[in-house]
Amino acid sequence: MDSNSGFFYTFFNLEIAAQYAPALGAGALITLWTGAAVVVTGTLLGLLLAILRALDVRPITIAIVAFADILRSLPPLVILIVLYFGLPEIGLPLSAFLVTWISLSLALAAYAEESIWAGISSLPAGQMEAARSTGLTWWSAMRWVILPQAVRRAVPTLTNRIISITKNTALGSVVSLNELLNAAQGASSMSGNPTPLMMAAMSYVIIFLPLVVFSRWLEKNWVRG
Repeated sequence: MDSNSGFFYTFFNLEIAAQYAPALGAGALITLWTGAAVVVTGTLLGLLLAILRALDVRPITIAIVAFADILRSLPPLVILIVLYFGLPEIGLPLSAFLVTWISLSLALAAYAEESIWAGISSLPAGQMEAARSTGLTWWSAMRWVILPQAVRRAVPTLTNRIISITKNTALGSVVSLNELLNAAQGASSMSGNPTPLMMAAMSYVIIFLPLVVFSRWLEKNWVRG
């Protein structure tokens, strides 16, 4: 097959790949850092909400349940658009990065809270009572007895949600965040060739496959072990 035509020339054009590699590399870094920020803040916020829910204070419980149900009902794209175009109307304009980070963190927090709370509520109530009877405070019992078991039980569903939500960093392209997909789309439009999109696809595999493999290892060696 002629090297200037056909499948490989169309989708794996080395000249175009070299030309746009720096732009896609910069976009991949933004995707990587945005995803990492979302994982940290979303998971920690979800953990905090699950702990607050375990206090069993009715107004707090109602607020957390409402937060989780509403955020899980909304597509992350809707949250992102509402924040990006709505906050400036009340005098709080945010950058594309901040909007993407906050939107995805809130979405992940809602799922993380439900996963961790399911782990907490699945434990026998007697465990907290037994821990308190040894002289531990409520927080110490939660920290050393309840949470380790609850998080272990939450890992399979939590890691799946983390992977799903962090891949949505691509939604940042809607608000002009120059992440990987946005950079690839721009390069593909300028070059008139889909090679940059293929490069982006391979970059997503490089970025997220280790997370998938780690989550599988974590489930096998920590949850079951």
